[in-house]
Amino acid sequence: MASSRLAGKGAPPRYMETLKSYGWRILSLLIFFGVWEYAGRVPISIAFPTFLETMRALFAMIMNGDMIKAFFDTLQPLIIGVTLSALFGVSCGILMGLSKSFQWACEPVFVVMQAAPMAALIPLVTFVYGIGLAAKIASVVILAAPIIVLNAFRAVRNANPSLIQMCKSFQGNDFQTIIKVIIPDASPMIFAGLRLGVAGGFIGVILAELLITPTGIGDLITYHRSVAEYPEMYAAIFSILLFSAITITLLEAAEITIFRPEKKEIS
Repeated sequence: MASSRLAGKGAPPRYMETLKSYGWRILSLLIFFGVWEYAGRVPISIAFPTFLETMRALFAMIMNGDMIKAFFDTLQPLIIGVTLSALFGVSCGILMGLSKSFQWACEPVFVVMQAAPMAALIPLVTFVYGIGLAAKIASVVILAAPIIVLNAFRAVRNANPSLIQMCKSFQGNDFQTIIKVIIPDASPMIFAGLRLGVAGGFIGVILAELLITPTGIGDLITYHRSVAEYPEMYAAIFSILLFSAITITLLEAAEITIFRPEKKEIS
């Protein structure tokens, strides 16, 4: 009893460890922004603005409504595309994990899609879907779906065999084994695949806006580059990077909270 109290006194409080972790992250960002500011002041290129110039441009674009309108245009195909990829990807991945025949028919396609430079094929989408919303949604699905499908497939295929055997030993049928054992055990990895799929979706929607039709954040980047307004161009790039980083971080936090509480305790 006494030794446990001493160990508790000797161990640093958990909130201090959390503050230390966030402190290092903030320090790394400050160093990065400081190097950015210095590189812009040297300058390394006339097309490379300082960090402060970029932030002033970002604030001005938010205040005049350009950034808000651009994000509205960008998020519409992103949300639709990621939703379709999630519904299709998780279902297809689970079926691949449960059926050898379905796996043999579908796995090579998604492996090739994940390994191939799909960004080079995005302009070809215009021949099928034109330059409208459907083309941008298709681009998001092309980048996001293979990741979600293959993660869901591997999650189901690598479900804990001991749990499956225990369910069968208690006279559980195949449907009960799938619903009550395999899918719950595979859920953490499936959710991780969804998080990675969202990251792929961001890449897909920006590529579509740059290569297919200039709208949203891609339009801001293309326009300000064409008129040599480099602080505004970098502000648009910085905004989508920041938004995607925050989105992925929140999804990762949700994944840890829901599926991996033991990791939350350690961190």
